[in-house]
Amino acid sequence: MTGGRFGRDFGGLHALLGTWVILLLLLLSWGIIRGNLLATVISGVCIALVITVASSSLLSFDDQRSRATERTLRVASATQYHMRAGLTAEGCRAVCQLLLPETEAVAIAMTDTRTTLAYVGEGSYGAGEGSPNSSATDEVLENGRIQTYSSLNERQGRHDAGGDGARRDSSESSRTYPVGIIVPLTVSDRTVGTVKLYYRRGGDINRTQMAIARGFAELLSSQLSVSELDRQAELTARAEVKALQAQINPHFLFNALNTIAAFTRTDPTRARDLLREFSVFYRRTLEGTEAPIALSAELEQTKRYLTIEQARFGSDRIMLTEDVNPDCGEIKVPSFIVQPLVENAVRHAMREEGTLHIDVQVATDGPDVLVAVADDGVGMDERDATRLLGDEDHAPSSSDKGTGIALRNVAERIERFYGEGSGVEVMSKVGSGTCVTLRLVGVAPRRA
Repeated sequence: MTGGRFGRDFGGLHALLGTWVILLLLLLSWGIIRGNLLATVISGVCIALVITVASSSLLSFDDQRSRATERTLRVASATQYHMRAGLTAEGCRAVCQLLLPETEAVAIAMTDTRTTLAYVGEGSYGAGEGSPNSSATDEVLENGRIQTYSSLNERQGRHDAGGDGARRDSSESSRTYPVGIIVPLTVSDRTVGTVKLYYRRGGDINRTQMAIARGFAELLSSQLSVSELDRQAELTARAEVKALQAQINPHFLFNALNTIAAFTRTDPTRARDLLREFSVFYRRTLEGTEAPIALSAELEQTKRYLTIEQARFGSDRIMLTEDVNPDCGEIKVPSFIVQPLVENAVRHAMREEGTLHIDVQVATDGPDVLVAVADDGVGMDERDATRLLGDEDHAPSSSDKGTGIALRNVAERIERFYGEGSGVEVMSKVGSGTCVTLRLVGVAPRRA
């Protein structure tokens, strides 16, 4: 069933056939020398048969090895699916069911640092699911090294509730106590659990079984590490959203409330409309949208922000135009990727007099989607534009801290969400304005 067994079987057959070939060659030589036609013919025919058998065996072995490789790849793919959520009882149980047929063990178990999460195989061996880890398991968890064990000490009553071997009772008095292998599962140099293989006899544990156990543990450890990285990335993304929410400018809050209060005296209807928009804006901002949202929802939130700012500065001071590909409205985006760009334009690009024009465009570029926020404000030089994206040689100054943090935050989340090739491009010219373009790789809607 394993590659090691295939190798042993083929090696033994190879040696036997080699011996026969030597004997037949000797017989063939003797027949030729002695002029014995019968011996010569018989030995020649037998040599041909041996060669045929050897060739067939070699092909059979290669075929077995190929099937074993395919099976290994299938097991690796399946275990990755079940390990995506980390060490869970359900995932570990499914993994044990996949791994057990690939070994000569009678049972297999997986644990975390405290208890047995899953046990698959003969029911009389090992602790059941939910049982505390045994001392042998704790030792592996502590030193992080693979080791074998024997449960003979069960006879003295150790681990009465079960452990790394069978619990002996009168009905099993003649059964040989099992031995086993315990292999640590590690993530970032931390031992987070174990895989345990149970065998009936000590002779069942050989180099092949040790290699299989070690290989399984390395595979599962790698998959757990990937799962942990994914989890950390998700937590980081959530933290970044929280950080953006925490960056709500208190001046914007107070100025918006003062603006609404002023309109209650001069234009009560406008005040009610602004209060409604203000309420929706802050509810959307504070509700903690960790899941992706539709691009159209992000653009609506951006327009709510501008409605409040236009009321504050005057509708003739800020003008918004939009050109959005209607097919792109439902693509999923992380929240807070457009509104911070528009807010930066209002806070940093407005001149003391005149109208600030802000243009938001959404278009496709092959399989990608481009989201551009352009303004005709004060602009900046190339060095300042580079600094905004966190270039290592250009640390942000205190004057552009808010802009730089927001823009780098947007860039990092886009790259993480859409993958390689995604990101932010800043083009600006002093006195002419700035254009910030987001490239979202591979999300362009396909036309029917």
